[in-house]
Amino acid sequence: MNYFIIGDVHGCYYTFKNLLNKYWDKENEMVFQLGDLIDRGKNSPQMAQFAIQLSADFPSQVKFLKGNHEFEIISHFDNPPNNNWLRQCGEETLNQYRKMNRDYMNDVRWFRNLPLYWENEHLFLSHAGISKQSENPFIEEDEYGVLWNRSPLKNINKLQIIGHTPCENPHYDIESNTWNIDTGAAYLGYLTGVKIKPNGEILEFIREDTDVRDK
Repeated sequence: MNYFIIGDVHGCYYTFKNLLNKYWDKENEMVFQLGDLIDRGKNSPQMAQFAIQLSADFPSQVKFLKGNHEFEIISHFDNPPNNNWLRQCGEETLNQYRKMNRDYMNDVRWFRNLPLYWENEHLFLSHAGISKQSENPFIEEDEYGVLWNRSPLKNINKLQIIGHTPCENPHYDIESNTWNIDTGAAYLGYLTGVKIKPNGEILEFIREDTDVRDK
């Protein structure tokens, strides 16, 4: 199977659903999503609900990775309060959960078990990438780890595909052999997916403009 890798969603439930409905070839593709399902957009609880259901319906074919925003909401409930998250976007996300009357603790438990990365012989997928500066990139609190890093990435002799740092268009860094596909769905205007072969060959980039219901 080929891979359909999707960048940061940030509460843009309708946009994500539109992208899958239009472009996902269920017979021939696995879906990977690079984390940050929640916050900023208007439909975080709907997005979490959809992701959980999608994972249950297609357990061998749909994989969600953990992003720093999943880490933030987990931290808020493990060691309350996470004031930094609440100030930035967390309070609005919790308000969305209250309006929907959805149990956020069920979603937090699911977020807690999301993997930090996925890889094969040719590809490495994570939220923020393997930094040159991190001795152990899989420590979740590490500012240079795969949840938080914004420093230059390391060339690991695989193609890295990441999100986390919004860019105007998908951006390739030749030195680290990395594609960043976070195109700021919740604020810059569109969600990006990339279709790729298991050997790392890029097939095409997909752009889905942000649905007005998510803004």
